[in-house]
Amino acid sequence: MLGLEKKLTLYGFNNLTKTLSFNIYDVCYAKSEREQKDYIAYIDEQYNSERLTKILCDVTEKIGAQILNISKQDYDPQGASVNILIAEDNLSTENIDESCNQGKFHIEQGNFVHAHLDKSHVTVHTFPEYHPDNSISTFRVDIDVSTCGEISPLNTLDYLIGSFDSDIITIDYRVRGFTRDVEGKKFFIDHDITSIQDYIDDNTLKKYDAIDVNVYQSNIFHTKMLIKEIELQNYLFNKDVYELPPKQRLEITNSLRKEMIEIFSGMNIY
Repeated sequence: MLGLEKKLTLYGFNNLTKTLSFNIYDVCYAKSEREQKDYIAYIDEQYNSERLTKILCDVTEKIGAQILNISKQDYDPQGASVNILIAEDNLSTENIDESCNQGKFHIEQGNFVHAHLDKSHVTVHTFPEYHPDNSISTFRVDIDVSTCGEISPLNTLDYLIGSFDSDIITIDYRVRGFTRDVEGKKFFIDHDITSIQDYIDDNTLKKYDAIDVNVYQSNIFHTKMLIKEIELQNYLFNKDVYELPPKQRLEITNSLRKEMIEIFSGMNIY
């Protein structure tokens, strides 16, 4: 991961909050009511809370943090969510008192009790959906990785994108607060970044059209990505592409592309 050439020597605790939030959308063509329900059932099984927990545990390891608590839930009729409370991996019994003074944890009877969930955590929520009058079904995944301190979630991007079938991706990254060096100078960010795309593998980026909308003076970074090529077989649920006549293949491909562009642009196309 890109970073400062020389690590900052800080006064006290690095209390910069770094938050990576993004949505991943998978689009599928499922024409009949049966196919639509089967698609939802498949997604629910493929991305249940157990599988999502494994993904988030891997993310925690990749950013160099440790797990304090896991909460997970599968929903009826569909969807799942997982929340993992994390801390910097250098937290130990020797610095528990210091961490308490920094407002990170409260200790009660030898156990960790969370003080503020909005600082260091990893969460995922899934939203499979379809409309009975529309042959296009979508699966949305919302992921948030929020850290407080030196660790940053940016180097997990490739892993997370690769963990899901990603047709459209919207990513937000923001660094909030400030930290001080030993001379009292404030630092509002502790690593170099010009674009979220700098942290995504080139081979991954080649598959997408990507645009940035960044507010550098506020340390706010935004990237949107849209899959370039649609290989129709990958978007048909329980159907072979050669069962369809060429005209229908073109119509389905156009419908899929229209759905993707609408999600990517945030506007309906009529």
